[in-house]
Amino acid sequence: MSASDVRLAVVGVGYWGPNIVRNLYALEGAEPAWIVDERPEALEDVLRRYPGIKTTTSYAEVLAADDVDAIAIATPVSTHFELAAAALRAGKHAFVEKPLASSVRDAAALAALATAEGLVLMPGHTFLYSPPVLKIKELIDAGELGEVLFVTTSRVNLGLHQPDVSVVWDLAPHDFAILRYWLDERPATVSAISRCCVLPDVPDVAFINMTYPSGTIAHVELSWLAPSKLRRTAVVGSRKMVVYDDTSNEPVRIFDAGATLPDPETFGEYRLSYRTGDIVSPRIDATEPLALELADFCAAIVEGREPRSSPTLGVDVVRMIDGVDRSLERGGAPFALSELDASPEVAL
Repeated sequence: MSASDVRLAVVGVGYWGPNIVRNLYALEGAEPAWIVDERPEALEDVLRRYPGIKTTTSYAEVLAADDVDAIAIATPVSTHFELAAAALRAGKHAFVEKPLASSVRDAAALAALATAEGLVLMPGHTFLYSPPVLKIKELIDAGELGEVLFVTTSRVNLGLHQPDVSVVWDLAPHDFAILRYWLDERPATVSAISRCCVLPDVPDVAFINMTYPSGTIAHVELSWLAPSKLRRTAVVGSRKMVVYDDTSNEPVRIFDAGATLPDPETFGEYRLSYRTGDIVSPRIDATEPLALELADFCAAIVEGREPRSSPTLGVDVVRMIDGVDRSLERGGAPFALSELDASPEVAL
């Protein structure tokens, strides 16, 4: 390890935490220094794989440790605010698995605290580092697709039901973060319908519609109750269309297809012209997104800059989820996200 390595503690080594530890060990410029978990048996399992790392069941011990520059939090969302706020107050940079917090108020408070302390706060929206997502962002920014007319996305599979969060809080952060990154704007309105099919009071299927200030519309389908796993997004532009399939060997397919309305030759004569051209599957790197994400976090700390997955984006994702919940409370009626900006419940 060099003197410039970022020394990190990982809090929570249940489902996702071990993946963070594994990537940190392979990451140049990072030094995994501590593992924290309230379950001794979980720490013993990590020690068998990484015998040199320090372990503790005390979060306070890590907060006071001089050999920790940053803390990666991979715990249930209900704990994110308390753990991240404590890290920032202790002068530690914070990486927080998605979503950033369980309310807009808490997410915004974390962002404000990080700014006040001059520290890096990064929500763990891993898909912002996925090579297929980056390729589509490149196409959109270059104008290859033309005006983005609408986006449809499906993220469904059989399980895993969560007893403490809905399917929206579990799965929507992925698609909401991608849409926020691609479109570079947050929705104006959100409307949704859902159903609790298996567990009472825990929605396991949701259909979400969003409108954007630019005119783009989006539809997001989420489910824990589907016959097969589907991770598919279609972006339809005025010039070209693209399909992103996270389960395919060709994750990005660009379609030179569309419809145009030529000027009519005579009054009342409108004939659509349909175009079906080439289908291109560009080469996509196979780099693990989590490795790129953690590299960006460490680089942001060393360089004193904001990471791609910024606190602003993280807060906007929580706003979108909150908007879905409020639409559901209103029976699926559209909810304007501007109402959250004026709501005393979310004012800092």
